[in-house]
Amino acid sequence: MLKKILIANRGEIALRVIRACKELGIDTVAVHSEVDADSLHVKFADESVCIGPSPGNQSYLRVPSILAAAEITGANAIHPGYGFLAENDHFASVVQSSGLVWIGPQPDVIRRMGDKAEARRMMQAAGVPVIPGSEGVLASVDEAVGVAREMGFPVIVKAVAGGGGRGMRVARDAEELRAAVPTARAEAEKAFSNPDVYIEKYLARPRHIEVQLLGDKHGNVVHLGERDCSLQRRHQKLIEESPSPAVDAKLRQRLGETAIRGAQSVAYDSAGTMEFLLDEDGRFYFMEMNTRIQVEHPVTELVTGIDIVKEQIAAAAGEKLGFKQSALRFTGHAIEVRINAEDPGAGFRPSPGKVEFLHMPGGIGVRIDSHVYQGYEISPWYDSLIAKLLVHGRDRSEALARLERALAECLILGIRTTTEFTLDLVRTPMFQTGDVTTRSLESFLEEYDAAAEGV
Repeated sequence: MLKKILIANRGEIALRVIRACKELGIDTVAVHSEVDADSLHVKFADESVCIGPSPGNQSYLRVPSILAAAEITGANAIHPGYGFLAENDHFASVVQSSGLVWIGPQPDVIRRMGDKAEARRMMQAAGVPVIPGSEGVLASVDEAVGVAREMGFPVIVKAVAGGGGRGMRVARDAEELRAAVPTARAEAEKAFSNPDVYIEKYLARPRHIEVQLLGDKHGNVVHLGERDCSLQRRHQKLIEESPSPAVDAKLRQRLGETAIRGAQSVAYDSAGTMEFLLDEDGRFYFMEMNTRIQVEHPVTELVTGIDIVKEQIAAAAGEKLGFKQSALRFTGHAIEVRINAEDPGAGFRPSPGKVEFLHMPGGIGVRIDSHVYQGYEISPWYDSLIAKLLVHGRDRSEALARLERALAECLILGIRTTTEFTLDLVRTPMFQTGDVTTRSLESFLEEYDAAAEGV
């Protein structure tokens, strides 16, 4: 039984986990850096422990400090949230070897699915369609050119341990590829301490579709439908919605069954997502698996009524999933936008500082997940995400109207945010019609940057 959970994270996700624990009657421990002493997750947790200075590598990434905090507070489980150590298989192993419950998938699964080339091989063996590409890690640039010529350009070079667009380069011919491979390797080495890369066929106009999964320790795995995450800037998601405008009931069933098959092949026993690229002909291909809770998980919660964090905690405690696939019902349409402390008019430069005034939208069908309050100091040390604004409507049309209304109500003074930029984006014909791909934002950003520069 989980009596006390330490949340090895900060910000809105730490607060999200604390809320789930309170409803479950489980005590919580917040860890925090010195600069986060006044954060809401610290205020609302039952206990809190300072684990170091402001830099993440001296606090939230320090495994010994986190484990010491668990020991002195008597916590018997650790929830990693997302980011930081959430997909660190070493951390998961150390947590388990310390006699604590790890609220996430098994360390070996994190390791194997975190290795993009290995994950690709495993999913291919499980019958999950994958994008044509190299068989494993590239040994040389010449090998990359040979593989690319065989399957045809353009191709994309990807870091084996990659994420967030780092260690990725598109090549449209052999000359570009010869330059892309060493560049991607260097970037991967710097970002992940692993220079290994592989290549895949580059899809021209794909959608990014992810399937939410839940598994337990009894072999049960269910899917909670899909989310469309196609609108991205530099491979970072800006808007997510469910259901996808491009997915009908038949395709949803195929996606879900395929994702479950892939998850079962690795004995997946927690919350996670299977990521796919969907081409213009309705064919989908495995891209990667996120072995953690996702930033955008509330989108799925709104259309299913299922508390994913509670189910994740219950699964870690050894309980069976609280529902079967056949009992799942999807209701209405949900959209999430991320509000970041950034200045879109200055290349999305981070905008730390004090929140002088804050008014968040409300009303029917609106949900705000945020750790920010009036007077809060946005730190330059961490990710710029300050809030997630979600709406739910009977259909996509109502959700869109509700989203515009909510964004217009949002008022944050003292710092620059992406609120107005996002409102402009959701009003575009491409988003209103749902006709978007992972490339759609490029032209919008060009026009936006030109307007910001007065061109």
